[in-house]
Amino acid sequence: MLITVTRTGGFAGGETTASLETECRADGLEWERLAERALTAEGPTEPEPVPDGFRYVVRADSKLVELQDPYLTEDQRQLIDAVLATAA
Repeated sequence: MLITVTRTGGFAGGETTASLETECRADGLEWERLAERALTAEGPTEPEPVPDGFRYVVRADSKLVELQDPYLTEDQRQLIDAVLATAA
């Protein structure tokens, strides 16, 4: 499974993208389970905009969700933070 996170917004308005391929990782199944939980979690249907807040596009294979701070579940935050950490 290829997991890609794109973060936009924030105070500086920049964009960061990172990807992680689970197929060859020893912990790949754990990543896939986390992605499945994160992408199927229900959040607000129309969240209120947050000035200088981050927006995220998370893709895992053919699934895609758009998310926004502070309206993230714990699984979503964990997945986003972990994938973006691979870009650092």
